[in-house]
Amino acid sequence: MAELVGVEEEFHVVDLESGALVPRAREVLDRLPERGFTTELQQSIVEANSKPHRSLADLLEDVRASRRALRAAAEPLGLGIVAAGTAPLARLGTIEATADPRYRRMTENYRVVAEEQLICGLQVHVDVPDRDTGIMAMSLLSPWLPTLLALSASSPFWLGSDTGYASWRTLLWQRWPTTGPAGHFRSAAHYDGAIADLVRSGVISDAGMVYYDVRPSTHLQTLELRICDAVPRAETAVMIAGLYRALVVEACEAVAAGRRGDGERTTWLRAATWRAARSGLEGDLVHPADGLPRPAPRVVRALVTRLRPVLERLGDWSDVVELTEEALGLGSAAHHIRRVADADGLPAAVGMLVARTAGSRELDHPPHHGGLLLGYRADHDEMVDVTGEVRPLYRPVLAELDRAGVPGLQRAARDRRERQEALGVRFRADHDDTHRVFPYDSVPRLIEADDWTTLRAGLGQRVRALEAFLHDAYGEQAVLRDEVIAPRFLPERRAAGAPVRPGTVHVNIAGIDLVRDAVRGWLVLEDNLRVPSGIAYANAARRLGPVVPGPHVLGVDDVPATLARALRAAAPGPDPRLMLLSDGPENSAWYEHRTLAEEMGCALHTTGDLVIREGRVHAVRGSRTEPDGAPFDDRPFDVVYRRIDEDDLAKADGADGAPLWPALLAVAGAGRVTFANAVGNGIADDKALYAMVPRLIRYYLAEEPLLRQVPTLLPGEPGVLDEVLDRLPDLVVKPVGGQGGAGVVIGPHASPEELARLRAELLVSPQAWVAQDVVQLTSHPTFDGERLEPRVVDLRVFVCAEREGDGLGAVGLTTTVLPSAMTRVAAGGSLVVNSSRGGGAKDTWILRGTS
Repeated sequence: MAELVGVEEEFHVVDLESGALVPRAREVLDRLPERGFTTELQQSIVEANSKPHRSLADLLEDVRASRRALRAAAEPLGLGIVAAGTAPLARLGTIEATADPRYRRMTENYRVVAEEQLICGLQVHVDVPDRDTGIMAMSLLSPWLPTLLALSASSPFWLGSDTGYASWRTLLWQRWPTTGPAGHFRSAAHYDGAIADLVRSGVISDAGMVYYDVRPSTHLQTLELRICDAVPRAETAVMIAGLYRALVVEACEAVAAGRRGDGERTTWLRAATWRAARSGLEGDLVHPADGLPRPAPRVVRALVTRLRPVLERLGDWSDVVELTEEALGLGSAAHHIRRVADADGLPAAVGMLVARTAGSRELDHPPHHGGLLLGYRADHDEMVDVTGEVRPLYRPVLAELDRAGVPGLQRAARDRRERQEALGVRFRADHDDTHRVFPYDSVPRLIEADDWTTLRAGLGQRVRALEAFLHDAYGEQAVLRDEVIAPRFLPERRAAGAPVRPGTVHVNIAGIDLVRDAVRGWLVLEDNLRVPSGIAYANAARRLGPVVPGPHVLGVDDVPATLARALRAAAPGPDPRLMLLSDGPENSAWYEHRTLAEEMGCALHTTGDLVIREGRVHAVRGSRTEPDGAPFDDRPFDVVYRRIDEDDLAKADGADGAPLWPALLAVAGAGRVTFANAVGNGIADDKALYAMVPRLIRYYLAEEPLLRQVPTLLPGEPGVLDEVLDRLPDLVVKPVGGQGGAGVVIGPHASPEELARLRAELLVSPQAWVAQDVVQLTSHPTFDGERLEPRVVDLRVFVCAEREGDGLGAVGLTTTVLPSAMTRVAAGGSLVVNSSRGGGAKDTWILRGTS
């Protein structure tokens, strides 16, 4: 026979119009029956107590009934009921303690700690065979309690601000003197003696103030779970009750079999609890089996699997599996709250919590998708939301793909490959010996008009600031004089950076990589200011895609002309002649070099084609885009669109066998040719200077950055290395000069050996690395030949810059953000989104403002 289980739920009382927490719990209670509902420490909180039940289904109905009663009592008063760890819109000093002598004493004794307890929890009671067994079982089940906390996490906001935690309630709760892991007790007498000592010390007034994560009830023969946030969904409360009951039964049976716990893991448990409060279900949890970080869904499923024998015996197995899988699919309540708050504001987030607490199910049931999305599951997906619903934006696209079905998409992939072979749309990844057909996906990515407006403004701002920095870096270096950045960010000037005429634009075309974080939205990941590639591959994605966009999508046909205009604007004189300079067919992006040259109507040459004659750059043969025997144009070139790395260019010989580099620098220094992009731009796009870009925007433009970027630590800065080493398993660490994803170590997915090697390298050369927070990259459905599977994506956006007038730095600089953005797709099972590392791309639809 299943042990009885019951729950106590605490609820915030909020004003329905403003969403603010209000001290009106007494008014709600006056409209409720006395049995089953009671007051709490603060006048803004109501507690509901279920009856004990053997069946989880009966418990669920009891919980729902209590919530219905609370809603019926509150709504006529203009009040709402919220089950969450914290109320997003709370203010200290506006809520007094409930008029109860015990609560008044607590307020007087604990002052701010008591005043801050504007928090709500979920408590679960489970029967135990006897008090001794229950108390000895506490230390055996405690290692899994942080997992239950993660499942309940619902308190990301405190006093109107985002704390960065999934459960800030946990941090507030732990300020009481008797919270956290219970430790190990040999018997009920041992426990009672320890609590009596605490009461005698005067630190607590009675045994009811023992707030351990799990404790024996003071008035029932139960073990009480106290670690969890209050949860918006009744189903989540019952799921946690089912898991906790199984943990208690398993632990009590272990005690009966002679097993005993110990108190040696208390420090570990505190750390694991902190991690659960920080991450919720969206990050890692500490796995009790080995103490290592693991993705939260893996730890939750490990708990369910461990408890299967007990759950089956209790008759709870199928219910708990269904509820936990649903919870993992939905994501944590903290994530939902943040998402609504980011999109619509905190009052909307409170409104969502009121609806969820009342039992609104319109977003709770993952639909039973057919077609291409059958079985599709993803935590942070751009087409399918956390509830499993296809986002309205994507429904027409999905309908068209579904009409094609798997056979149609397979045919489209074969046809696309044949067309790519005919057109030469190829690319060579780092591990390839030869070029291969560039991997394109059939499912387009959609960028909403409002997002694009924000990105255009922010990326234009970023390029203007970086242009101003390059002008300053190779000029007065005021940025050093004013101590905006440290001298190490401007190494000794290379001669390569010097030969530019006044007013020259350094960054004619930038490729800026962005990612979409599941919580924080768009983040700049990297600036590419040397030889960014991808424009022609993005345009090819549009031409080769099986789904044709309508007029609501920005076209890409004008992109080559826009790029050519920016290059001509860089010329030292009128009627300029353009050349795209490549290192030849062996370059990984040779298709792009050839295609852009053809579409812009400019010559395509390699270094072996060039000579310097009479102080000008000439070619000794016709463009490599023209057939043999075509008329040869011997006129000099005014703009060199450089698609060869400057280090390779510095080693190259010209058509006459002589080194080309010194002569090219001399011609550029004389103002008779412009390099686009300028040589020497590398000082502005390394991964260390990236961390300084927000400062540069404020310094050069006197503006606040319009786009956020990934928080970045520089281990070479004073005092930072220790923090990086302490957090190494939680960080992404990159070499400062690395490109294409090479050398990147993703801490949560690295082996102990990889982390040890990285630690040693950081100690030797801390300035050669940067460390960044892990980004919860969004995924996008990608056709793998048989089905759609979620793969992580990023976005490379191209920005052209040209100057109007004779200004310097950012003065007079205008930017154009090209609509041929390239969505890059990681290879299956990879988190590195880069074509050089085996990834692919997909068509990116930028929607017009009226879409």
